[in-house]
Amino acid sequence: MNVLLSTILLVIFVGLGSLHFYWLAGGKWGLQQVVPTKNKATDFRPPPKFATFIVAIVLIGFGLLYLIRTGYLNVQLPNGLADYGYWGIPVIFILRAIGEFQYVGFFKAIKGTEFAKADSKLFSPLCLFIGIIGIVVQLLGTTPK
Repeated sequence: MNVLLSTILLVIFVGLGSLHFYWLAGGKWGLQQVVPTKNKATDFRPPPKFATFIVAIVLIGFGLLYLIRTGYLNVQLPNGLADYGYWGIPVIFILRAIGEFQYVGFFKAIKGTEFAKADSKLFSPLCLFIGIIGIVVQLLGTTPK
């Protein structure tokens, strides 16, 4: 079960990281829906390329951590990274799902924008799913090798 859940997280993180690399390379698909704005169209500014690159690398890194967790990649992680990383990732995504009460999360104030609609239907539920599955993976313990 732990291998299956870790593999699901691996696929999600690699997919999200790849999407960020697509945007970094100039792709436009979905870009209007992934950046929070105050109103329907006039505030849209794409994020800086460096920020997109960092997010892509971090997401791929999270995926690699869960690849290690499956046991398919045998890498000895430093104790701090293993101990805190596997708890930190779910916490980050649960906090993201809750939001900052303005633009993102289940409790956002601005709800009429393209981003807000996508956030309510897809992004926040996905973040909550990632958080819950990450906690379950951690609670199930180390994957047998």
